[in-house]
Amino acid sequence: MLTLENINSYYDKSHVLFDLSLNVGEGELVSLLGRNGAGKSTTLLTIMGLMKNTTGSVRYKGSEILGQPTYKSALAGLCLVPEQRDIFQDLTVEENLKISQMKKSPWSISDIYNLFPRLEERRRNGGGQLSGGEQQMLALARALLNHPRVLLLDEPSEGLAPVIVKEIVEILKKIKESGISILL
Repeated sequence: MLTLENINSYYDKSHVLFDLSLNVGEGELVSLLGRNGAGKSTTLLTIMGLMKNTTGSVRYKGSEILGQPTYKSALAGLCLVPEQRDIFQDLTVEENLKISQMKKSPWSISDIYNLFPRLEERRRNGGGQLSGGEQQMLALARALLNHPRVLLLDEPSEGLAPVIVKEIVEILKKIKESGISILL
């Protein structure tokens, strides 16, 4: 489904990804491992077309996407949930979900609440009133409403309490079981 071959990415003259190759199959969960600064986030940004100084090949469903506009990758089914989560702090949970939902999404807000019962309990709370773990859940939920085929998750458990990490891991298993590929 998603294949990277011989990817080299640069920040100005700093070479940060060296001949990276990987494959994410349909319905597969693949984890990138490495210390801080190893290039995990850069890999996700490269896939989404946000790293302009890149060589190699990124193919999605057999088509080359390296160099195409980011919005085209998103419309095709790639969805990045960045480390900083990017939820609307001043909107309620429900408003965050409603403005994120694409018409063609098979996921309803009811489906989201079934997957994330904690969000249903907090649906009238502002995004800024949520804990870090709840904000991460909201960011994941918003991504699902965009009808992704591949979820790219940047540090989805960073700084979260162990009980919340466990909850997010269980949610990711359910997302994977629905056929969505995950790269984290």
